[in-house]
Amino acid sequence: MDAPFVVATMARRGLLRPGPPHRVLQQFRELGKWGYGLAGELRQAAARSPSRVAVVDASGASWTYAEMLDRSGRLGAALPISAGDRVGVLCRNSADMIVVLIAVASVGADPVLINTGLSSSQLAAVISAQELTSVVHDADFAGLLPGFSGALDVGRTAELISATHATVLSPPARPGRTIVLTSGTTGMPKGAQRPTPGGFRPLCSIIDRIPLRAGVRMMIAAPLFHTWGFAGLQIALALRATVVLRRRFEPAPVVELMRAQQCTALIAVPVMLQSLMELAPDLPLPPLEIAAVSGSALPGGLATRFMDRYGDILYNLYGSTEASWASIATPADLRAAPDTAGRPPHGTAVAVLSPSGEPVPQGTTGRLFVGNEMLFEGYTNGSSRELRDGLLATGDLGHVDADGRIFVDGREDDMIVSGGENVFPSEVEGLLADLPEVLECAVVGVPDQEYGQRLAAYVVLRSPATLEADAIRSYVRAHRARFCVPRDIVFLDALPRNATGKVVKRDLPR
Repeated sequence: MDAPFVVATMARRGLLRPGPPHRVLQQFRELGKWGYGLAGELRQAAARSPSRVAVVDASGASWTYAEMLDRSGRLGAALPISAGDRVGVLCRNSADMIVVLIAVASVGADPVLINTGLSSSQLAAVISAQELTSVVHDADFAGLLPGFSGALDVGRTAELISATHATVLSPPARPGRTIVLTSGTTGMPKGAQRPTPGGFRPLCSIIDRIPLRAGVRMMIAAPLFHTWGFAGLQIALALRATVVLRRRFEPAPVVELMRAQQCTALIAVPVMLQSLMELAPDLPLPPLEIAAVSGSALPGGLATRFMDRYGDILYNLYGSTEASWASIATPADLRAAPDTAGRPPHGTAVAVLSPSGEPVPQGTTGRLFVGNEMLFEGYTNGSSRELRDGLLATGDLGHVDADGRIFVDGREDDMIVSGGENVFPSEVEGLLADLPEVLECAVVGVPDQEYGQRLAAYVVLRSPATLEADAIRSYVRAHRARFCVPRDIVFLDALPRNATGKVVKRDLPR
């Protein structure tokens, strides 16, 4: 039975703390009417804690939950959209963006979260493929939408709110469903339809392992259009948290903002932790108790270095746009095995299967499959992912150790065969990342006439460090098999990354 788990977790995290009876009653009424999506979670938070600050951003905006509800209601009434429309949201992290997302969902339209790193041609393709009726955008993205009649500057939404009377919206007959675009690092982004939670279980699965509490002050540094940033927003609303935002991630200003706002939790992607570690060691730190990351693998040694500096506060969630989450590594897991993806949380099943679909022995690499109640509902183009016995293929290869910890060995489509040997580029990436001279690196497979494929390493050095290509090859040869040694080594000033920090490998020079 899940009920005891849910009640115990909610109690531990402060969600069952007594409050004014009329507010508690209204809180659960709102969830009953609106459900557990963004629109319902905002309303339950406004019913229970109307005067609590809901969001603060670097522009100076600071709104309570009651004010957020008022603004989203006015905007929902004013926007020229209808239930069932798909509305693109092309914004960097801001209080305005959250109001737009909730307003769109509140009228039964589908918010489509658009990566701010798309080019004009990619954006045009997304508008066509997702059949967007409108796109709400930051002012600096206006040039990417020439001729699109549905473009609406987010600054205009403030005018619409001011010009519209206070409006109490009724729950739509069809709840709005959020569509998240895949990262698009290997091709055109696809729209993944996200399910709406059916209750408290998904929230409790996460906060049981990542100890976020009701009312936490949370910096969401991960982009809100990213699966993890959006998940952070969902968790924050459910916890009646205060969300702190900054449009762009810049390590020193982010640390200063977290310190000024007394943030005790950080939602980020791994590359952001790398940037934080490059700051001066004597910089005063914010009072962080939790740093939760997701979105890509933690580079070799980063977990240990980060915890040595900030304390044992690091949590790493392994998941995807399609699978939501698969496992969570706690600080204890990361101390014991810094490259682990952790263990499946409550209500989640992970299987490691052979190509034929049979479970593989412990410690053997196989295909990773995940099952939980938040698996995506398919792509908007009608396609889906492979399912086996209710478990979804992640597209990753991995293994499980004797302690039940999951390790991701690489993407299925990244593994190369060099001279008849299977090679995982991510294994070599992790090894090179441990070199003190290396700031970041990427390893990929490239065609080879003699061996079929070979490894190429792209390396960014810390300034003013120097390192020769032969020294890198010798280092890999000393720690790994001969076929793992990169034949090509290219030194770069920076790796090409998208807006979520993932390396765009197609943009690496060949």
